[in-house]
Amino acid sequence: MGCDTGVVAREEPKVENTQTNQENIKEKKSMSSTMVLRKMPEFKMAAYDSKTGHYTTVSSEDYKGKWTVICFYPADFTFVCPTEIAAMNAKYDEFQELGVEILPVSTDTKFSHKRFVETEPILKGLKLTMGADANKAVSEAFGVLIEEEGVALRGRFLFNPDGVCVAQEVQADSVGRNVNEFLRQVRAWQHATKTGEVCPAGWRPGKKTLPVNTDVEKMTGRVGDYIPIEEILS
Repeated sequence: MGCDTGVVAREEPKVENTQTNQENIKEKKSMSSTMVLRKMPEFKMAAYDSKTGHYTTVSSEDYKGKWTVICFYPADFTFVCPTEIAAMNAKYDEFQELGVEILPVSTDTKFSHKRFVETEPILKGLKLTMGADANKAVSEAFGVLIEEEGVALRGRFLFNPDGVCVAQEVQADSVGRNVNEFLRQVRAWQHATKTGEVCPAGWRPGKKTLPVNTDVEKMTGRVGDYIPIEEILS
């Protein structure tokens, strides 16, 4: 459960072969399991504001018109989870300079969050507000809830100011995510959104983009002439 177990495959539920169930299966298969290109689900939940030390409430309304990261983690008082939260917090000022809001979320209560922040040394000086999805509705809406365990997968979702998810990363418990790589992605998405250009693999500010908004005919099928693999990997 949570961070303290290895990777175990989830068992698929058995389905009776009836007409009704077949129709349900067909409907589910036609729906995308990804959040990418979907609007942020509406939500409202209790939270703990680490900066002030007070309980509060957060909702999807708070993030309208903003670049926003909703970052799920399995549980308080585990092992990988506090390292991820601390890493995001260490880069908090950089995210703020980019106009990005961060909301870590787990299925723990706001009381658990408070105690977790107060006792875990690596979370000293935490500035983040932590969402308490105690009834698990938000985790379910984002598609990261493990129902059998009542915890969320490591799901990180980036929403643009229009409330549309442009990037997501979902992982099992045992390996933490890279905040530096995520910051790179945020900068790339903001550049692409602002300029209409597209960013090649590994793009960072100052590197070459692909201006398909102006040179699409010239570049089609000839990307390698414009940006060699050495440039991409440098």
